[in-house]
Amino acid sequence: MAGELAELISGFKLNNNDATETGLAGVKFFKITEHAERTPMVYEPGLYIIAQGQKIGYLGKETFIYNEDNYLVNLVSIPFECETWGSKDIPLLGMYIEINIEQLYSIVEKMKLRPVSFPGQSRIVNRGMGPARLDADMKDAVCRLVKCLRSEKDTRILGAAVVSEVIYRAMSGEQASALLSLTTPNSDFSNISDVLRYMETRYSEKLDIDYLANLAKMSPSKFHKAFKEVTSESPVQYLKKFRLNKARYMMQGGTKAYIAAYRVGYESSSQFSREFKRYFGYSPADLL
Repeated sequence: MAGELAELISGFKLNNNDATETGLAGVKFFKITEHAERTPMVYEPGLYIIAQGQKIGYLGKETFIYNEDNYLVNLVSIPFECETWGSKDIPLLGMYIEINIEQLYSIVEKMKLRPVSFPGQSRIVNRGMGPARLDADMKDAVCRLVKCLRSEKDTRILGAAVVSEVIYRAMSGEQASALLSLTTPNSDFSNISDVLRYMETRYSEKLDIDYLANLAKMSPSKFHKAFKEVTSESPVQYLKKFRLNKARYMMQGGTKAYIAAYRVGYESSSQFSREFKRYFGYSPADLL
């Protein structure tokens, strides 16, 4: 029997196997009607809440489940692998809520949180993504957000406030220290997050690792260690996987493989094809 949140979401006209925009910027629904094997992908930073069905994420040696009882907090764009359970009879239903950094700063300030609230934040203690329990308070806030989205007027007047409550509930949950680290100036986590955002906009360029370390205000050795603690990848491997995911997205939209390879920074089409097949398990030609 579907829970309240699943029933609320299913009341909207949803795209199959794709995201559905809502009347509120940064909030989307998703519906998946088939089982998707474990596959590489990149998520946008935000909260991923499952109302029905299940996903399993694989990041490095870690495995995490997000379902009706656990939501995913993703703070930076990290290549990882994901398996999804959904069917035509019982589709996976869920929603995405963007984490606006300015909104997060405001909530942290109102909560009067300081780095000392979570000892050890000068060092990395969190991955860039991880699960948190969907407790009663969070579920209630999410349900009220979905109800709000049924009315254009409610969305316009109340939507942003209800999203703030959802983020506040996340700040009170099991990923609170990671969220706080993101807003802590000059913490290792915050500095690596800044570098990741830089790489996301310059991924097609030749990026110098020493320059990135300097951007993070770290020595090269410390930068490599901190980067891997956040993403589970070295900077070089992260960049490669990020580029390949971007290229696949372009090709799924109709871009030819050699053009996609060039746009994401590859100089050799053959190298691109080899690395693409090694990563995804099929060649670029299989997307055509």
